[in-house]
Amino acid sequence: MTIAFGCILAAMFIPLTLVGYAKIGAGGYDNRNPREFVGNLTGKFKRAVHAQQNAYEAFAPFAAAVIVAYVAGAPQSQADILAVLFIVFRIIYSVFYIIDQHWLRTLAWFAAFSCIIGLFLISL
Repeated sequence: MTIAFGCILAAMFIPLTLVGYAKIGAGGYDNRNPREFVGNLTGKFKRAVHAQQNAYEAFAPFAAAVIVAYVAGAPQSQADILAVLFIVFRIIYSVFYIIDQHWLRTLAWFAAFSCIIGLFLISL
């Protein structure tokens, strides 16, 4: 398995970690009504749920970009670097989201998105 493929696996756990933080951190989690529970969260726990939703949205393009780079025969070292950077920027994005640093969050989002674009570009 390449490092980039391992990053796909890592990216799968980012949203799960975020919602776990929200559910455990907020306390009183109701497994019978999980969507209602997270829908009623406020503050940093609500932002963690929103970061989770964004992580799911970013997952498919990232996974596709890694696979396209591999299939197209892009330089593996470049794909690995971009994939690792994507994970790092998504973690930073999530932290900034939770602590409500919206401008820094936007910069981290753009950096992670640029890694996806980069993966496609090295595939040309």
